[in-house]
Amino acid sequence: MFIDQVTIHISAGRGGNGCVSFRREKYVSHGGPDGGDGGRGGSVVFVPDEGKNTLLDFKYRRKFAAENGADGAARKFMGKYGKDIEIPVPKGTVIRDAETGLVVHDMSDGEKFVAAKGGRGGWGNTHFATATRQTPRFAKEGTPGEEKDLILELKMLADVGFVGYPNVGKSTLLSVISSAKPKVANYHFTTLAPNLGVISYYEKTFVAADIPGLIDGAAEGAGLGHDFLRHIDRCRLILHLFDVSGSERPDPMEDILHICEELRKYSPELASRPQILVGNKIDLGYDEEKVEQIRAFAKEKGWELYLIAGEIEEGVPELMKAVAEKLTELPPMKMFEPEYVEKPPEKEDYGVDIQHNGDVYIVRGEWLKKLISRTDFDDYESLQHFQRVLREKGVIEALEQAGIDEGCTVRIYDIEFDFLF
Repeated sequence: MFIDQVTIHISAGRGGNGCVSFRREKYVSHGGPDGGDGGRGGSVVFVPDEGKNTLLDFKYRRKFAAENGADGAARKFMGKYGKDIEIPVPKGTVIRDAETGLVVHDMSDGEKFVAAKGGRGGWGNTHFATATRQTPRFAKEGTPGEEKDLILELKMLADVGFVGYPNVGKSTLLSVISSAKPKVANYHFTTLAPNLGVISYYEKTFVAADIPGLIDGAAEGAGLGHDFLRHIDRCRLILHLFDVSGSERPDPMEDILHICEELRKYSPELASRPQILVGNKIDLGYDEEKVEQIRAFAKEKGWELYLIAGEIEEGVPELMKAVAEKLTELPPMKMFEPEYVEKPPEKEDYGVDIQHNGDVYIVRGEWLKKLISRTDFDDYESLQHFQRVLREKGVIEALEQAGIDEGCTVRIYDIEFDFLF
């Protein structure tokens, strides 16, 4: 089965939490804090794999998660880093953002790509010791890793792309000029998936892609062509094959114009690529007047025209020589530049929601849950830190604006205290 486009979900690992610990050893009366930091979460990394030419591995697995970082430990031991997860993909894979469709990265550069970074590990209580706060009983939590939905789109790495109506001899030509063994038969849509072949012409080597036959309306999704047109996006040269004998379709010139129109509808930039017109099946005979008409059209476009009989290899060496020479003049294979710009990390929202019922003021906010979870309310210094954060983040001011009076009760989730000016 050939799969060339999938949507997957990736999530990097969460950073480990910092540790609250104090050095306790024999003969050491004031050991001080020694809580270690949490480990970094694992990242999600795409790796180019030369041996793959399909995204079949993603048919049954669409979610990938890296390992979380371990929590810090006593004696200033840092938590273990989460293990990265590596996802092998074909070298021609283009990674897009699922929400916007914009290109994130093109794997054809042959390099590993970090698509989602792991979260940072939280600080242990060692970092919070000061001259006036010598026994901090709180630490920082690790941050979550990045999480994304991505589209993987395979665009084959081929120098030359074969296009044309079904049954014009594209697969036959590929089997003649390379070691590829595509299925060849005398009926439409024999080719159900793109085939690649490596062609060596004297000291020159290039790759050709045989694309399943196009039909009218392919750019709108008709037939098989729409699914596979993306595989000639990178091609530097297009070999446009047509049946010069008219054995199945009576007007070769009309066929050429229709295929050119389908390419234009799919991508005007692709339609502007250099083409070589290849009239196949000359061994079945052809109309010289129609060939002259095609020759005039090719001259007008600045294209070359070759007549061949692919099955018996007549005219094929001359065609391959022309292709090899043409490729030396053309620019390198197309690379897709990144379009997606990573959003800067959102600043933590320190907003609070305050409601009051009589003398009881209820304060809520997601960040307050984290603050409470790392506060030891039985420890004086930790409680001082809690109160200082409430004042620095504007909670006390918000309570005053809500009309709180001295002696009123403040309830923050499971914590209650009397408000004093």
